Amino acid sequence: MAKAGIFSLLIPLLLSALVLNCQCQERKLHVVYMGGRPQEDVSVAAKHHSMLHRVLGSASAAKDSLVHSYGRSFNGFAAKLTREEAARISDKVGAPQESDVIIGLLDTGVWPEHPSFNDSGFGPPPAKWKGTCMATNFTCNNKIIGARYYNSDNAYYDGDIPSPRDSEGHGTHTASTASGVEVEASYFGLAKGIARGGVPKSRIAVYKVCWAFGCSSADILKAFDDAIADGVDIISVSLGSDWPDDYFDDPIAIGSFHAMRNGILTSNSAGNSGPFPVTVSNYAPWSLTVAASTIDRKFVARMQLGNGQIFTGITINTFDLNGTSYPLIWGGDAANYTIGSSPDIAKYCITGAMNADIVAGKIVFCEALWDGSGILLANGVGTIMADVLVENPDVAFSWPLPATLISPEDGKIVLEYIKNTENPIATIFYSDAWKDAMAPIVVSFSSRGPSPITPDILKPDITAPGVDILAGWSPLSPSSIYYGDERSTLFNIISGTSMSCPHASGAAAYVKALHPNWSPAAIKSALMTTAYVMDPRKHNDLEFAYGSGQINPVAARDPGLVFNASETDYINFLCKQGYNTSTLRLVTGDNSTCASISLGRAWDLNYPSFSLYVEDGQPITGTFTRTVTNVGAANSTYKASLYMPSLVSVTVEPSVLTFSAIGETQTFTVNVTGPTISQQPITSGAITWTDGTHVVRTPLVVYNYIPGAPYDLDSGESMAPGSTPTFQHSSVYQKFESIGRRKAHP
Repeated sequence: MAKAGIFSLLIPLLLSALVLNCQCQERKLHVVYMGGRPQEDVSVAAKHHSMLHRVLGSASAAKDSLVHSYGRSFNGFAAKLTREEAARISDKVGAPQESDVIIGLLDTGVWPEHPSFNDSGFGPPPAKWKGTCMATNFTCNNKIIGARYYNSDNAYYDGDIPSPRDSEGHGTHTASTASGVEVEASYFGLAKGIARGGVPKSRIAVYKVCWAFGCSSADILKAFDDAIADGVDIISVSLGSDWPDDYFDDPIAIGSFHAMRNGILTSNSAGNSGPFPVTVSNYAPWSLTVAASTIDRKFVARMQLGNGQIFTGITINTFDLNGTSYPLIWGGDAANYTIGSSPDIAKYCITGAMNADIVAGKIVFCEALWDGSGILLANGVGTIMADVLVENPDVAFSWPLPATLISPEDGKIVLEYIKNTENPIATIFYSDAWKDAMAPIVVSFSSRGPSPITPDILKPDITAPGVDILAGWSPLSPSSIYYGDERSTLFNIISGTSMSCPHASGAAAYVKALHPNWSPAAIKSALMTTAYVMDPRKHNDLEFAYGSGQINPVAARDPGLVFNASETDYINFLCKQGYNTSTLRLVTGDNSTCASISLGRAWDLNYPSFSLYVEDGQPITGTFTRTVTNVGAANSTYKASLYMPSLVSVTVEPSVLTFSAIGETQTFTVNVTGPTISQQPITSGAITWTDGTHVVRTPLVVYNYIPGAPYDLDSGESMAPGSTPTFQHSSVYQKFESIGRRKAHP
């Protein structure tokens, strides 16, 4: 019998995979049998290559080792391995790699006893973990494997706990969204079902940087410093600034730059300053910027007048009046004159402006969106609100009493009923969950692009669910929009790019689990190029609202091609943007130099999207260079297709890319031309590469005018790059990127 045909089993049949090996000490042929072909649409060749990469330590060694990849009828591969390497493969095959992924969250801490963080079935932390648990009023477990807190100002206000423990609710919500285990959940009985995070088997490392007063720049930088050294795989940052900063004046940009240098992708909130343009935050090209979109469920609360008319509002109402009607009054008729209030003030139902003797036991119609405290503290039963500034609400809030928010037009009808009825009455019904057939749509509050610093980089990168998200909550935190709400809950429904960010963080962790050796740029590219295409008819600002599209974690597992980028690529980008060597080294801390790099556009940064900003009165012209890496089938050919409005001409050269190995790279150029333009808003299309199995889509936008922009992109005087980074130790730089709750900060 031929020697190559003599095999022996290395692991028991009880395991899901079998490794057969050649009986010799040197590196010989081994066959790794992994059972039936996976049902998921994942490139098995890429998975085999990734597994060998992990064991052998380099992509080139993995490429040299792999002989055959079996994936058409069953799953497995043949590779040249030593006995020791074969044994390590045996340990890896079929192992739950998700449990090796650690998500670091910079936020308000977590509530460690929350059921979303139960560690039943978890083994000890991964060997790579180097972090610690600051066990001050806090206990870690095998799910929450690390916890730290930072308060450089040593300032604590009512409710703050000097511990990684969460008293705000925000951090528990984001952590459970990214990584929570499966649990039964509801918000006071509403939205009852099973909740889980993006990667429930992953581990959590907590870095509490935010308090009642906000989040300090110094603390954010220290948390990044620790998270990188501790060994996290993904960093999730649901924080943002209200104003644009230069890259190296921004602690999140600096921290995420160093995370990138260490192979860690940072996922960031895009901000809640929409729908105004040029408001996007966290726009550094080395991090993932996430907008917020709706889900296919919306919460409504109906109200009924005494005359039988029923109106529906976008509201989360968990109070059940059992259909009982109560006297209905207009807020303006309940003015507290003793404190100087008047109907013109009281109609808004502002706290303290109401006469409790009049309000008690009644439902009050208010002409403003408020937190309900004015009615609650005056012993009212409930509130019906209509606000002329909120015509078509696309996000629901919860209230401390029965409430609904109706349209201004419906509000006029309600007010007319009150004024013309002798004894007006009304009731408010418990909320219903309706199917939203229009979803996903980027929500109005989600910050819009373009980037205020680098218009040639399309931001945001992607959108993810961020509206009416049910997730974990701290029982110490108020459960509604009113900060004085004393009801306690372990789950809450809230909205914000704070909520969309951990969805993307979980998706990034999911890709990282499958491809642990991929760079941050490769993971980011996979998420962007496989995103669901958003409907442009629903978004006037197009890609400035949603970037590459709606996140699709399943497709991101097997993107086919990725746009990779290294630290050197980003340094070249910064040099072209006007940074000098001395400023660059203040952040890089090494011998990086801009000496041989001229100022220029960002068109050759290997980014998975294309953005061409044209100065007013100039012709459309730009040439982009991109390099893609094959992570799909070894032998594959990709063909380019284009979509672009007739105003713009686009050519791709070459338009066919042929690969013969995993890890092989190919370069192409994109030439964009067009007429002289003035006052031209965003025009967009896409370049799509496909091999018949994979679809790699990259958006392309051209513009030179942003309606409503707060400043001229051609000048950008306050955003000039190259200044020395300075931020005060005590500066409160960031805020939470969830919306709705009013809090009077001390």
